[in-house]
Amino acid sequence: MPAMLTRNATHARSLPASARRASCATLPALVLSAAFASGALAAGGGDSAAPKPTNTTKTCKGAKVWDDQKQRCVAPKQSSLDPDEMYDAVRELAYAGRYSDAQAVLAAMPDQTDSRVLTYWGFTYRKQGYSEQALSYYTQAIAQDPQNHLARSYMGQGFVTEGKYGLALEQWKIIRATGGSDSWAEVSLREALLSGQTQSY
Repeated sequence: MPAMLTRNATHARSLPASARRASCATLPALVLSAAFASGALAAGGGDSAAPKPTNTTKTCKGAKVWDDQKQRCVAPKQSSLDPDEMYDAVRELAYAGRYSDAQAVLAAMPDQTDSRVLTYWGFTYRKQGYSEQALSYYTQAIAQDPQNHLARSYMGQGFVTEGKYGLALEQWKIIRATGGSDSWAEVSLREALLSGQTQSY
C-alpha cells in the first residue's frame, strides 16, 4: 500500500467507531482523513475560554440574572443589562447546564433576529435534545450572517452528535473556506469530528 494511503488509513482508524461507521455511510474514510491532513492543525484564534461564573450562576436561582446596578437578582426583562451583558449571561447559564434559564434571558433580548441570539437559541435547544428546532435556529442565524462561524460550528457539532459526520465535515470546510481557519469555531468542530465529543459552550 502506498505510504500516503497507509498514513490516511491509520488516521481513519484513530476516529471513534461511530465516526468510522458514519464515514462509510457518507463518504470514504480516506477522504475524511485527507481533508484534515490538508488543513492547518495548530489551534489558535478565537475565544476558547469557557464562561466564568458570576453572581448570575453563583447567587441567582431560576430565570434571573445578577444586576450590578441593583445589586440583586432580577428577571431578565427587568434588568439594566445591555445586550452584550445579557449575551454573556446566556453563555454562562448555558455552560452551567441551565438551558431553560438561558432561554429566558434569550427571550428578553431586544433583537430576536440578531444572529448571535439565534445561534444560542439553537445551542440551548440542541443541548436539550431538540435537534430540529436547533437546526432551524442555526439556519436562521447563518441566513442573517453567512460569516457566523460559531453557528456553523454548533450545527456541525450537532451533526456529530447525531452521527452525521459527512454533514459536519461540510460545515467545517465552509468555516475554513470563509476565513474561519484556526478560530475556536473551526478548532472545536474539528476536534468534535476527530473525537466524537462536543463542546458545552
